[in-house]
Amino acid sequence: MTIVALDLEGVLVPEIWISFAEKTGLDELKRTTRDEPDYRKLMKYRIDILKREGLKLKDIQDVISTMDPLDGAKEFLDKLREETQVVILSDTFVEFAKPLMKKLSWPTIFSNSLVVSDDGEILDIRMRQEEGKMNAIKAFSSMGFKTFAAGDSYNDLKMIRLADNGCLFRAPKNILEENGDLKIFEEYDDFFSYIKGCLV
Repeated sequence: MTIVALDLEGVLVPEIWISFAEKTGLDELKRTTRDEPDYRKLMKYRIDILKREGLKLKDIQDVISTMDPLDGAKEFLDKLREETQVVILSDTFVEFAKPLMKKLSWPTIFSNSLVVSDDGEILDIRMRQEEGKMNAIKAFSSMGFKTFAAGDSYNDLKMIRLADNGCLFRAPKNILEENGDLKIFEEYDDFFSYIKGCLV
């Protein structure tokens, strides 16, 4: 029995906050988990900017509704799901993910949620579980699954290293330099072949 855990943003879909930053012209919001290891610190930074600019949840959702999966991502995911169970482990939010999950044919996703005021202001985050990605891998292993994990950011490293096998996908230079022992893939065909080989 095998299960593959994938990060979402940067692996299957574009970075939501970068897309939103480009739409609004707020370059400050281009900072992601590729740059900041502390997710709560990153989200407080983002929420403070949203408040300063008077931006609400709907403003972000409107941008997400225009986004599509990365080229080849849906085909890769469909092919992988024919081979094994796949779950997306993401630090994004249920309030963000739905339009993108529809475009990926509704894969299983474990994510977090937002605390939102009645008028749509994002007030805080509600983490499903601290270290949720790593703890999901622990749980899958305890159920007898052979695990594989992949991602591109600081918040993916613990799950990748805990899984039976794992790799980076399209990770930035700083992540690669700090984790030179991990395999890295840039194209979905190579990524799929490596995963399939690890599941044997």
